[in-house]
Amino acid sequence: MTTMSTEQLQAELARLQAENAKLKEKKVKPLTIKVSEKKAVSVYGINARFPVTLYAEGMLRFLDHSEDIRAFIKEHKDELSWKNEE
Repeated sequence: MTTMSTEQLQAELARLQAENAKLKEKKVKPLTIKVSEKKAVSVYGINARFPVTLYAEGMLRFLDHSEDIRAFIKEHKDELSWKNEE
């Protein structure tokens, strides 16, 4: 095990603080909901190129099945692609 000098520790601390500040800058966009031009529900800010847009009845039906969708994702998580994988 090697020991670090005070200067090395200060340099490492500065590097970590800079990295931490950079990570904090990457804020997650808030979810926004709007009425579309065709009077549908559009949900923005879900890390997709386009919003998810459904007519009100479809959105309510989709939301009614949220637990089924969550269970499916949990069951198939290893088969699915994740945008933030590194």
